[in-house]
Amino acid sequence: MRRFGEPKRNGVAYTQRAGAYGIIAHGRDLMLTLQNAELPEIQLPGGGIDPGETPLQALHREVYEETGYHITTPRRIGAYQRYTYMPEYRLWARKVCHIYICASALRIGRPTEPDHEVLWASPREAVEMLSNSGDRSFVQRVCRVKPSTV
Repeated sequence: MRRFGEPKRNGVAYTQRAGAYGIIAHGRDLMLTLQNAELPEIQLPGGGIDPGETPLQALHREVYEETGYHITTPRRIGAYQRYTYMPEYRLWARKVCHIYICASALRIGRPTEPDHEVLWASPREAVEMLSNSGDRSFVQRVCRVKPSTV
């Protein structure tokens, strides 16, 4: 499985953390989330898979919690891994990120997860805004956005 971001650090105990994330289209724009917490981060909507959940169940739940939207037609397109520090959990994690293509369907309400805000961006803007290189790579591939020459 391809790794993005920092390499694994020697001497660090990593916790395995699987998650499901969506490249969610609405018209020509993509839905992103701003997690405005200890370390602000713009990311694809989604998050950790809880015990007993399937990746699809987690995707539906996490997207709703972070955005207030329901999604339709999710289709898994791949996965990647990254080693990172998760300040909200105070742990080092080996994140395995399952990526899906989806469409936004209906906004039910505001995000229920604190410190999350919905952002809309064109695919090119999304590639520039996303905080991690794994998310950027999948958006570039799916939306056929050429890498910036800057």
